[in-house]
Amino acid sequence: MLYAIIAEDTANSLEKRLAARPDHLKRLDALLDQGRLILAGPHPAIDSEDPGDAGFSGSLVVAEFEDIEAAQSWANDDPYLHAGVYEKVTVKPFKKVFP
Repeated sequence: MLYAIIAEDTANSLEKRLAARPDHLKRLDALLDQGRLILAGPHPAIDSEDPGDAGFSGSLVVAEFEDIEAAQSWANDDPYLHAGVYEKVTVKPFKKVFP
């Protein structure tokens, strides 16, 4: 089943985000290689494709997991969470309708 992992950043976390980014992307690449990643990306803190120093307000990952416990376990081990980038992470079942 698909799950949405919705994360909210702590304030002023851009420096921490940039430092942890390689490890974060490595985990997403593993999901992609397994054919389980549907989409992933950050939420810019301002209405801009490149928010610069404004940074990001959170992230969204939609991926396939065996069950919600597996999705939550994966989310709990995110390098961004360990680095203090994420303040809150919510995992919800997701039903893809389009496209």
